[in-house]
Amino acid sequence: MSDTRKSAKSTTATGKTSKRFSDEERAAMKERAKELKAEAGKADGERALLAKLAEMPEPDRAMGERLHAIIKASAPDLTPKTWYGMPAYAKDGKVVCFFTPASKFKERYATFGFNATANLDEGTMWPTAFALTELTADDEARIGALVKKAVS
Repeated sequence: MSDTRKSAKSTTATGKTSKRFSDEERAAMKERAKELKAEAGKADGERALLAKLAEMPEPDRAMGERLHAIIKASAPDLTPKTWYGMPAYAKDGKVVCFFTPASKFKERYATFGFNATANLDEGTMWPTAFALTELTADDEARIGALVKKAVS
């Protein structure tokens, strides 16, 4: 009997190969699976986060390291961890905020964002992610204030 297993890539009715996820997206999902295994084994989240920062190319590395310092100072109760291979900070096991380096998905800017657990609600509409090309002193102060509000 012949082996009829299919490859990970699906094919369309015309026989053309279709990629459902980009290489970067697949890599992020693999990172998340590793993170879940590490969490089950109680691995040190901050050590993993710092290792990810060290792997980043400049200017992502410098920006990520500065964000780490701002977040630790603004909300010391947040737990550093990695989330889909990106630096993130959690409260009670749920990610509150995260940093996506520009290099992660080959974008022109990095992103600093908040998840639904962040207490940032203002009326009927509010921002949940910010594009970053650099960090000014004003940006750092704003991020610090937003992180404090997010965990309040």
